[in-house]
Amino acid sequence: MDKNFGKEIGTVETQLNILREINEICLSQNFLLWLRGGWAIDFLLGKITRLHSDIDLVTWIQYRERLEQAMVNSGFKKIPVSEFQTDFLKNDIDVSFVFVRLSDDGNIIANGFPDWVWRKDALPMLNYHLQGISINVLSPHQLLEEKKVYEQGTGRKLRPKDLESIKIIQEIIDALN
Repeated sequence: MDKNFGKEIGTVETQLNILREINEICLSQNFLLWLRGGWAIDFLLGKITRLHSDIDLVTWIQYRERLEQAMVNSGFKKIPVSEFQTDFLKNDIDVSFVFVRLSDDGNIIANGFPDWVWRKDALPMLNYHLQGISINVLSPHQLLEEKKVYEQGTGRKLRPKDLESIKIIQEIIDALN
Protein backbone atom coordinates (compact mmCIF):
# COMPACT_ATOMS: atom_id res chain seq x y z
CA MET A 1 0.00 0.00 0.00
CA ASP A 2 1.21 3.52 -0.81
CA LYS A 3 2.79 5.04 2.30
CA ASN A 4 1.01 8.34 1.57
CA PHE A 5 -2.44 6.74 1.36
CA GLY A 6 -3.38 7.47 4.99
CA LYS A 7 -2.09 11.04 4.73
CA GLU A 8 -4.05 11.57 1.50
CA ILE A 9 -7.28 10.32 3.08
CA GLY A 10 -6.63 12.59 6.07
CA THR A 11 -6.06 15.58 3.79
CA VAL A 12 -9.31 14.95 1.89
CA GLU A 13 -11.25 14.62 5.16
CA THR A 14 -9.61 17.76 6.57
CA GLN A 15 -10.41 19.72 3.41
CA LEU A 16 -14.02 18.56 3.44
CA ASN A 17 -14.36 19.49 7.13
CA ILE A 18 -12.94 22.94 6.42
CA LEU A 19 -15.23 23.37 3.42
CA ARG A 20 -18.18 22.32 5.60
CA GLU A 21 -17.13 24.88 8.25
CA ILE A 22 -16.77 27.68 5.69
CA ASN A 23 -20.12 26.82 4.16
CA GLU A 24 -21.75 26.97 7.60
CA ILE A 25 -20.08 30.34 8.32
CA CYS A 26 -21.41 31.75 5.05
CA LEU A 27 -24.88 30.28 5.52
CA SER A 28 -25.10 31.71 9.06
CA GLN A 29 -24.13 35.16 7.75
CA ASN A 30 -26.34 34.92 4.64
CA PHE A 31 -23.30 35.23 2.36
CA LEU A 32 -23.60 33.75 -1.11
CA LEU A 33 -20.74 31.41 -1.90
CA TRP A 34 -19.56 29.36 -4.89
CA LEU A 35 -16.87 26.71 -5.24
CA ARG A 36 -14.34 26.98 -8.04
CA GLY A 37 -11.28 24.98 -9.01
CA GLY A 38 -10.83 21.26 -8.44
CA TRP A 39 -13.40 20.88 -5.67
CA ALA A 40 -16.00 22.53 -7.93
CA ILE A 41 -15.42 19.81 -10.51
CA ASP A 42 -15.78 17.11 -7.85
CA PHE A 43 -19.07 18.59 -6.64
CA LEU A 44 -20.36 18.83 -10.22
CA LEU A 45 -19.51 15.14 -10.68
CA GLY A 46 -20.74 14.13 -7.21
CA LYS A 47 -17.51 12.29 -6.43
CA ILE A 48 -13.94 12.94 -5.38
CA THR A 49 -11.72 12.60 -8.44
CA ARG A 50 -8.27 13.49 -7.09
CA LEU A 51 -6.36 15.09 -4.26
CA HIS A 52 -6.62 18.87 -4.11
CA SER A 53 -3.93 21.26 -2.94
CA ASP A 54 -6.41 23.87 -1.72
CA ILE A 55 -10.01 25.07 -1.62
CA ASP A 56 -11.03 27.83 -4.04
CA LEU A 57 -14.17 29.90 -3.44
CA VAL A 58 -15.95 32.97 -4.83
CA THR A 59 -18.19 35.47 -3.09
CA TRP A 60 -19.36 39.06 -3.48
CA ILE A 61 -17.02 41.87 -2.49
CA GLN A 62 -19.61 43.41 -0.16
CA TYR A 63 -19.19 40.41 2.18
CA ARG A 64 -15.41 40.72 2.41
CA GLU A 65 -14.90 42.47 5.76
CA ARG A 66 -17.54 40.46 7.60
CA LEU A 67 -16.37 37.21 5.97
CA GLU A 68 -12.74 37.85 6.89
CA GLN A 69 -13.72 38.58 10.49
CA ALA A 70 -15.92 35.49 10.73
CA MET A 71 -13.13 33.32 9.33
CA VAL A 72 -10.58 34.72 11.79
CA ASN A 73 -13.07 34.24 14.64
CA SER A 74 -13.33 30.58 13.58
CA GLY A 75 -9.59 30.03 13.83
CA PHE A 76 -8.48 30.70 10.25
CA LYS A 77 -5.27 32.65 9.71
CA LYS A 78 -5.91 35.51 7.27
CA ILE A 79 -3.38 36.04 4.49
CA PRO A 80 -4.27 39.19 2.49
CA VAL A 81 -3.31 38.81 -1.15
CA SER A 82 -4.87 41.66 -3.15
CA GLU A 83 -8.10 43.54 -3.70
CA PHE A 84 -9.03 40.52 -5.81
CA GLN A 85 -8.40 37.80 -3.25
CA THR A 86 -7.92 36.87 0.42
CA ASP A 87 -6.37 33.58 1.43
CA PHE A 88 -6.75 31.74 4.72
CA LEU A 89 -4.94 28.87 6.37
CA LYS A 90 -6.28 26.36 8.86
CA ASN A 91 -4.99 22.87 9.70
CA ASP A 92 -2.40 23.24 6.91
CA ILE A 93 -5.18 23.72 4.33
CA ASP A 94 -5.04 26.75 2.04
CA VAL A 95 -8.35 28.44 1.32
CA SER A 96 -8.65 31.15 -1.32
CA PHE A 97 -11.57 33.57 -1.71
CA VAL A 98 -11.90 35.51 -4.95
CA PHE A 99 -14.19 38.52 -4.66
CA VAL A 100 -16.47 39.60 -7.47
CA ARG A 101 -18.69 42.61 -7.98
CA LEU A 102 -21.16 43.96 -10.48
CA SER A 103 -19.79 46.64 -12.77
CA ASP A 104 -21.77 49.80 -13.53
CA ASP A 105 -23.11 48.11 -16.66
CA GLY A 106 -24.19 44.99 -14.75
CA ASN A 107 -21.33 42.65 -15.65
CA ILE A 108 -19.82 40.30 -13.09
CA ILE A 109 -16.15 41.18 -12.73
CA ALA A 110 -13.35 40.05 -10.46
CA ASN A 111 -12.71 42.89 -8.01
CA GLY A 112 -9.55 44.69 -9.06
CA PHE A 113 -9.61 43.15 -12.55
CA PRO A 114 -12.17 45.21 -14.49
CA ASP A 115 -11.05 43.65 -17.78
CA TRP A 116 -11.97 40.16 -16.61
CA VAL A 117 -15.70 40.06 -17.37
CA TRP A 118 -17.30 36.84 -16.18
CA ARG A 119 -20.07 35.03 -17.96
CA LYS A 120 -23.60 36.15 -17.09
CA ASP A 121 -24.32 32.55 -15.98
CA ALA A 122 -21.12 32.27 -13.88
CA LEU A 123 -22.86 32.26 -10.48
CA PRO A 124 -25.85 29.94 -10.58
CA MET A 125 -27.90 29.44 -7.43
CA LEU A 126 -27.79 25.67 -7.74
CA ASN A 127 -26.53 23.48 -4.91
CA TYR A 128 -24.42 20.43 -5.57
CA HIS A 129 -23.89 17.75 -2.95
CA LEU A 130 -20.88 15.75 -1.84
CA GLN A 131 -20.06 14.04 1.46
CA GLY A 132 -22.96 15.75 3.25
CA ILE A 133 -22.06 19.23 2.00
CA SER A 134 -24.48 21.21 -0.16
CA ILE A 135 -22.95 24.22 -1.91
CA ASN A 136 -23.19 26.41 -5.02
CA VAL A 137 -20.60 25.86 -7.73
CA LEU A 138 -19.42 28.15 -10.52
CA SER A 139 -21.07 27.24 -13.80
CA PRO A 140 -19.14 24.67 -15.84
CA HIS A 141 -18.78 27.24 -18.63
CA GLN A 142 -17.15 29.71 -16.21
CA LEU A 143 -14.87 26.99 -14.82
CA LEU A 144 -13.77 26.14 -18.37
CA GLU A 145 -13.22 29.79 -19.24
CA GLU A 146 -11.05 30.25 -16.12
CA LYS A 147 -8.86 27.33 -17.14
CA LYS A 148 -8.55 28.60 -20.69
CA VAL A 149 -7.52 32.14 -19.63
CA TYR A 150 -5.17 30.89 -16.88
CA GLU A 151 -2.14 30.71 -19.15
CA GLN A 152 -2.61 34.14 -20.70
CA GLY A 153 -3.50 35.68 -17.34
CA THR A 154 -0.54 34.25 -15.42
CA GLY A 155 1.99 33.68 -18.17
CA ARG A 156 2.47 30.14 -16.84
CA LYS A 157 1.87 26.99 -18.84
CA LEU A 158 -1.14 24.87 -17.94
CA ARG A 159 -0.25 22.06 -15.56
CA PRO A 160 -1.22 18.44 -16.31
CA LYS A 161 -4.05 18.69 -13.74
CA ASP A 162 -5.36 21.80 -15.55
CA LEU A 163 -5.41 19.95 -18.87
CA GLU A 164 -7.25 17.04 -17.22
CA SER A 165 -9.71 19.50 -15.61
CA ILE A 166 -10.40 21.11 -18.99
CA LYS A 167 -11.22 17.69 -20.43
CA ILE A 168 -13.55 16.83 -17.52
CA ILE A 169 -15.30 20.21 -17.57
CA GLN A 170 -15.85 19.91 -21.32
CA GLU A 171 -17.39 16.46 -20.78
CA ILE A 172 -19.70 17.95 -18.12
CA ILE A 173 -20.75 20.72 -20.54
CA ASP A 174 -21.27 18.22 -23.37
CA ALA A 175 -23.48 16.09 -21.08
CA LEU A 176 -25.60 19.16 -20.28
CA ASN A 177 -26.25 19.89 -23.96
